[in-house]
Amino acid sequence: MKRYIALLLALVVALWITPQSFAAPKAITAGLGSIYTPPVDAESYLLSGKNVIYYANVESETADILVTSFDFSNVQSWQLKIDSGADEVVSSATTDPLGNIWLVGSASLLTQVETATSNTGIDNPDSVTEDPSPALRNDLNQLALWKISQKGELLATYLLPQKSVPLATGISAKNSGISITGILESGPFILTVSVAGTFGKIISLGSAKTEINSVARSEDGTTSLFGSSAETLAGKKLMGKRDGFLMKVSKSGSILSLVRSSANGASRGWTSGDGVNLLSGYVLTGPKSEIAITKFTTTFSPSWTYRYAGMGVPISISGGGYSYLAFTSRSAIVGVNGWKPNEPGLIVLTFNAKGLLQAATSLPGLVTPLNLAYSRDRGVLGMASSADGTVSIFTLVSR
Repeated sequence: MKRYIALLLALVVALWITPQSFAAPKAITAGLGSIYTPPVDAESYLLSGKNVIYYANVESETADILVTSFDFSNVQSWQLKIDSGADEVVSSATTDPLGNIWLVGSASLLTQVETATSNTGIDNPDSVTEDPSPALRNDLNQLALWKISQKGELLATYLLPQKSVPLATGISAKNSGISITGILESGPFILTVSVAGTFGKIISLGSAKTEINSVARSEDGTTSLFGSSAETLAGKKLMGKRDGFLMKVSKSGSILSLVRSSANGASRGWTSGDGVNLLSGYVLTGPKSEIAITKFTTTFSPSWTYRYAGMGVPISISGGGYSYLAFTSRSAIVGVNGWKPNEPGLIVLTFNAKGLLQAATSLPGLVTPLNLAYSRDRGVLGMASSADGTVSIFTLVSR
């Protein structure tokens, strides 16, 4: 019996220390995507079914917001101008499960028009009359939330006054409510709003040393936040020069869990993340610059991860059973043939559900990713800029 146990242990040890042989993944060849000129000047966009919803801040007598929808044939279906007579600025947007569009930003109070004082009884030999003149513009010190229907109707405007100017940086909407992130008095915050427009309490999360770059709300009312921090958060200390973090917050704003992503002597940060915990970000170690993509589980444990030589702010998105990563690189990529640009360029990598690389798409002339979105009807649609700042729309399908 002892001999049998000894032989069994020896076999287990042998299996444990013997390298297992697996076939190397077949190399793929980078294909070409398609690049288009946007139909309107826009700062960003959303996908809603077959429609692309572009939004931008425009200037007239006041600061206004212009939202324009184009269908699959690139025909304009509607356009909405948000102009209350005061200043309003949009900084982030999303859609909810019912297809409504939610914009978040800042707004000022409606300015009262100053009327001229009557000249009755006062010497005025030249009969000069003064035109009514508006007062100076008020500060954008109201957090603003706008709800728009799929047909382009402004359904509601919700305002939350603040003592200082709030900067909304992210929004995520579910049937359970809306989660908004931003910066107020130099520190990041999270705020929950009901679908009826009732604002909760603004919860501060750290100081100016912490950045929240992405927000994803769940139907149970909890919210996942992704970003970077150079300070202690939820009792967990800084481990590198700067750490990336994944944080889950309850309905009431208390921190339920926090995981730091760090490397010795490195600056790390998650710059994008979605509702299934697909994250992308940067890893800076001395002069070495890398882009990371990691798929995390619901408990924030990594299920697969990759790093690539790259620079800037990457963007990732999941959809249709695949994961997509858009980033700037000028280095060869292992497993990708036909990609070795002389100058920094934009490439999009596609991974399957197991994290295996399936495709690579180059977009000649484009450099910096600005947005990446997916819908079942339209697939992947991206926005990026060229070296001279020109903004273009791209798809992963060659014309």
